[in-house]
Amino acid sequence: MNSASKNACLATCLWTIGLFSSGISSATPTEELNGVGNLMDFLDEPFPDVGTYEDFHTIDWLREKSRDTDRHRKITSKSKESIWEFIKSLLDAWSGWLVMLLIGLLSGTLAGVIDLAVDWMTDLKEGVCLSALWYSHEQCCWTSNETTFADRDKCPQWQKWAELMTGYTEGAGVYLLNYFLYVLWALFFSFLAVSLVRVFAPYACGSGIPEIKTILSGFIIRGYLGKWTLLIKTVTLVLAVSSGLSLGKEGPLVHVACCCGNLFCSLFSKYSKNEGKRREVLSAAAAAGVSVAFGAPIGGVLFSLEEVSYYFPLKTLWRSFFAALVAAFTLRSINPFGNNRLVLFYVEYHTPWYMAELVPFILLGVFGGLWGTLFIRCNIAWCRRRKTTRLGKYPVLEVIAVTGITAVLAFPNPYTRRSTSELISELFNDCGALESSQLCDYINNPNMSRSVDDIPDRPAGPGVYSALWQLTLALVFKIVITIFTFGMKIPSGLFIPSMAVGAIAGRIVGIAVEQMAYHHHDWIIFKNWCRPGADCVTPGLYAMVGAAACLGGVTRMTVSLVVIMFELTGGLEYIVPLMAAAVTSKWVADAFGKEGIYEAHIQLNGYPYLDQDEFTHRTLATDVMRPRRNEPPLAVLTQDSTTVEDVETLIKDTDYNGFPVVVSHESERLIGFVQRRDLILNIKNARQKQDGVVSNSVVYFTEDAPQIPASNPQPLKLRRILNLSPFTVTDHTPMETVVDIFRKLGLRQCLVTRSGRLLGIITKKDVLRHMAQMMNQDPESIMFN
Repeated sequence: MNSASKNACLATCLWTIGLFSSGISSATPTEELNGVGNLMDFLDEPFPDVGTYEDFHTIDWLREKSRDTDRHRKITSKSKESIWEFIKSLLDAWSGWLVMLLIGLLSGTLAGVIDLAVDWMTDLKEGVCLSALWYSHEQCCWTSNETTFADRDKCPQWQKWAELMTGYTEGAGVYLLNYFLYVLWALFFSFLAVSLVRVFAPYACGSGIPEIKTILSGFIIRGYLGKWTLLIKTVTLVLAVSSGLSLGKEGPLVHVACCCGNLFCSLFSKYSKNEGKRREVLSAAAAAGVSVAFGAPIGGVLFSLEEVSYYFPLKTLWRSFFAALVAAFTLRSINPFGNNRLVLFYVEYHTPWYMAELVPFILLGVFGGLWGTLFIRCNIAWCRRRKTTRLGKYPVLEVIAVTGITAVLAFPNPYTRRSTSELISELFNDCGALESSQLCDYINNPNMSRSVDDIPDRPAGPGVYSALWQLTLALVFKIVITIFTFGMKIPSGLFIPSMAVGAIAGRIVGIAVEQMAYHHHDWIIFKNWCRPGADCVTPGLYAMVGAAACLGGVTRMTVSLVVIMFELTGGLEYIVPLMAAAVTSKWVADAFGKEGIYEAHIQLNGYPYLDQDEFTHRTLATDVMRPRRNEPPLAVLTQDSTTVEDVETLIKDTDYNGFPVVVSHESERLIGFVQRRDLILNIKNARQKQDGVVSNSVVYFTEDAPQIPASNPQPLKLRRILNLSPFTVTDHTPMETVVDIFRKLGLRQCLVTRSGRLLGIITKKDVLRHMAQMMNQDPESIMFN
């Protein structure tokens, strides 16, 4: 739920006092006669598990909000009784902040460990440090006194595998041996990753963000945020990234952080027994995950608010900020990159941008939007083929095949052989006097005597042109291979590959603009701002703008994307180019389809997720409600004439999540709504522990059961599990209003009445199927409740 609908409590209050009175009602006549004012008569639950939900079902946000309100009211009243109860109330109030602290500490620590492990294992494919086996290439050469400026990546302590085995450093045989071992290590890492996922934690695959979005919207997926998933996802994420596949660790880190949040929720009954409160914690955990993924605490909070969260009250905003802060501080303390920065590709530019450069920036935005559209359509088509053909039966073989192709094609090109994070770092960097990259092979003027930070534009040397060809090949390779990589049965993030595609394209455009400005500085577009001997164009800035454009085109992020990129670079003056590229990429991508990659995967998997698109079709509630014509009548319970056997038969013969309760079958005047799981648990408990309850016992949902003869069996009173104020609409309520209510209040179902008489029911799945049907899509693609 976005900013217009973040506070379900406020909307509930507005609805209760009658602002939705035009065709919408919540209080029944029977409720008014009994003087019942609470949302639910849910105090004094008889035993645990009442009010919980089945796997692959949707929670009722109003119900969870009511339960938490009752719990808080009870704690507040008890706090006045004694000092101990007052202390308990304070502990309850501060438990949320404690959970945020623990989430930040654990997610930051895991992110630091993952970064260190990925750095070491990625370099392990090429060689080993003889002085300390656990050192990466860079760490190994830090301690070397023989390292020179020209060969800063070479040191005696670090040896490639062919050199270690044969003693030679050059030659075709050495190259082929290093090539073979690179591919072999990649295959070993990916095979180990997919095997661990398949055997121990199938939920540890993929990015995790589509499922996190669905869970935060109120869906139940048992085990997806479990301890075992956390362990396997952490280990296999290191293996998958180290294998050299075109994937990143940033998206899966959101899943890891949410697993940490779910773990700590189980320690506090305030969160473990209330699914709505648990999702507030998970929203904050998602912010902490992005914080440690990019080193962007503020961007993490905005990402959670803009992209993944469904219900985001102001209190959750504060706690998300605190969790992201603690996570970033923890990662900074570990210092996994050894540069006293939170991220590997932190850069600082020293040249301002000029208004004329908005044209190439916007063109990069157009490229990002087109790339996002191409990627989403191709990847979804491939993933659908994987789900509907025999290909999906061989996930291990698919991963091995894609890894082998990736490694074989990546090794010859130095820009695809290295890790994607290192590639982005090099593309973002400005060419200073100390840079030895091939991208900085410019022809220097021997008479140049300027400061290091103000090097003028120079003609490109042979190294730059060679790098441009290699980058062009790398761009094509990344575009194609990422389509087949995302969605495989291993942890796979999309942020870094998308940024790499944009950064490569941006660097190529940046170099082209730089050389045009140098060789044609007398052109009218360059004349006013680019004089000979000036530092006019920064190609690294174009790479950064291109990365933002492509990431925005794939995910449709805007505000959070710009803030994340700003936090990565630390340059306030580059916000406008980033905003221009992000907005352009979103506009272009939206012209071909409104959904981003995560929404597309949610739809592909059939999850019951209500997006924020406007519903403009002129249909009514009666067109969507069940039962429809030629269907059996609605399954209902009566308030005082249904036996235990009748209830058990109804439960056995149907698979509905709950049943409306009416006065009688003749009047069908609505009393309330009761959940299927609560009925099963209460009847089972009554048969075991309550004497006299048999199949002939009458089930009463009224306040007081009438006097019955002694010969009759003991009645079963279940008013305590009855929701006395189910949300209702009239049969002539526009579906536009119904869809908006389901979004803003997080409803699980809504009853349809006319003058207090029950006509039918609309569930969240019914709404989703109707929306799919109106958009000429398959309504049966919605698979879960």
